[in-house]
Amino acid sequence: MLRCFVVDDEAHAIEVLTRYIQKTHGLELVGTEENPLVALHAITGGEISPDVTFVDVDMPELTGIDLAGLINTHTEVVFTTAYPDYALKAFEKNALDYMLKPITYERFLESVSKVRSRVHAQKSDTGKENEPDDDFFIKSEVKGKMTRIRFDEITYIESLQNYLKIHLSDGASHVTYLTLKELEEHLPTNRFSRVHKSFIVNNTRVQGVDSNQIILEGNSIINLGSNYRNDFLDKINTKLIKSKRKI
Repeated sequence: MLRCFVVDDEAHAIEVLTRYIQKTHGLELVGTEENPLVALHAITGGEISPDVTFVDVDMPELTGIDLAGLINTHTEVVFTTAYPDYALKAFEKNALDYMLKPITYERFLESVSKVRSRVHAQKSDTGKENEPDDDFFIKSEVKGKMTRIRFDEITYIESLQNYLKIHLSDGASHVTYLTLKELEEHLPTNRFSRVHKSFIVNNTRVQGVDSNQIILEGNSIINLGSNYRNDFLDKINTKLIKSKRKI
């Protein structure tokens, strides 16, 4: 799965790429952002780890060219712009591609093909042993038995004093002798969030946020603790599409 992030100060441009990404097999949209400074913090701070970031060139506060120079060691960069004049500067920042707006779906697929080739080559060079784990094992309540848990199967994790209850998307659950802190150290921070002293949620299972409550797939409701609220909402806001119009 190729993880994609979109940075553009125009909501319409984000909507176009979002639609293209969501209808293309093998692509996952990990976030969008209109503010390049917020995008910079999210990528370099490890909040998200996209394989490719689609970056608009002409943006306020921090241009796409400058942003690319700061993130190109963390992610492949593909520029999206209405201006052909920046192509040379773009490739000086090790950009993988340069797409001119309006971007057709066919042109988008050409760019994705380049990204896939580059990412595949890099993984081949580094070796599979360096790829991040997608699962882990826990000891079950039955002595001598271990259970494999995949990250993408988890909906949320609940603390039961000295034990944890791991709730899965299929409705099953597993109890193990661990603390939230012990397990949290082994979870990818871009995919999971501590939202309460007693709960960790899988960000991809979040269906909505209503004041201080988080609604998860399966209609599970988790309270959002005040000490964790800002960090969690910062992650959610990377995927929030907002109108630039004043209300």
